[in-house]
Amino acid sequence: MYRLRRFATRHARAYEVVYNASSPLILRLLRGLNKVFGTRLDTPITWLEAKAKGALFDCQMCGNCVLSSTGMTCPMNCPKTIRNGPCGGVRANGNCEVKPDMKCVWVEAWSGSQRMKHSQEIELVQFAPNHQHKGSSAWIRLSKENAQAKLKSSSSSEAQQ
Repeated sequence: MYRLRRFATRHARAYEVVYNASSPLILRLLRGLNKVFGTRLDTPITWLEAKAKGALFDCQMCGNCVLSSTGMTCPMNCPKTIRNGPCGGVRANGNCEVKPDMKCVWVEAWSGSQRMKHSQEIELVQFAPNHQHKGSSAWIRLSKENAQAKLKSSSSSEAQQ
């Protein structure tokens, strides 16, 4: 897993292109599936997301995914689960103070983000993860939030007419 995680970071720009192209399609598909099946497919979709993102990014399934703004590096792999940059205990060689054999997650994230088109997004402050979402699908949550936002915008535009 660690090797694949480092591969994703080194090829963050390619992953970003794939993510930006596939994300709207995945969210649209999930909204459609939710309309037809309700929540019956949530478990298999969550399993699929866990397997795919786990293999590609060593994702910890926090349910609050920020891969696209952290250089395709999951910040939850930090032994201290720090969400906004290194803890200050990064060794001179860039390795973690807690796990000396591991490159600091945030050193990797910075490196990956510099390869991405929107590299400045790593500088945005991320909210602490909502631990109620742990183990849940970020894809499903985003698709539902996206659907609710579209409903709000369409109802407000109808009210203006």
